[in-house]
Amino acid sequence: MDAYKWKAGTSYGPVLSQTDLYLLRCELELHPILQGKAGNFHLIFSLVTGQTSGFNADARDRDLPFAQKDEPATLPRVKQLILITDKSPWCTVVTNENGVTMNDICIQMYKEYTNLVTPQEFTSLPARTQEAVKRLALNNVMNAQMAANGWPGQQQFYPQTPAPIPTDQIKRYGM
Repeated sequence: MDAYKWKAGTSYGPVLSQTDLYLLRCELELHPILQGKAGNFHLIFSLVTGQTSGFNADARDRDLPFAQKDEPATLPRVKQLILITDKSPWCTVVTNENGVTMNDICIQMYKEYTNLVTPQEFTSLPARTQEAVKRLALNNVMNAQMAANGWPGQQQFYPQTPAPIPTDQIKRYGM
C-alpha cells in the first residue's frame, strides 16, 4: 500500500462530480482502511457514540488515534459518495464539495444511524426486514435496560420484556 498516495491535502487534482466520473469512465479506488486492507490499522467506529479509533494487532494494549480522518476516502476524489451495505437496509449519502474524506464518512454514518426511521421508510421495507428491524430495536432497548439496572447477578431480577416499540420510535441500526 502506498501510504503517501492517501495523505490529506488538496494536491490530488479536481474533485469529481458523478457526471464527471461517468464521462471520464474513472474507476474509484477506495481507501485501504475502508477495504480493510490497511494491515497496521483497522478502523473502530461506534455507531452508538460516533467515536473513532484504530486497532493494530501488534499494539493490542491500546487504541490508536484515527490520524487518517482527513485523508480522501476515494481516488479520484469525489463530491458525493453513496454507501450501500448488506448489513443495513438503508444507504448513506456523504457529500463534501472539497472531496469526501474518511472523517466525512464517519460523521455522516453517525448522523444517519442516530435518526429515527420514518413511517414511510419502515413501510417500504420488506416484511422480513421489518421484523428484523423490530427485533433489533427491542434487543437494544433490553440491553439499555440491563445497563441501567445492572447485569443479572448484581441484582436479583431480570429486566422485564419491554412492550413492542412503536415503529416511529425505531432508530436506524445496521444488522
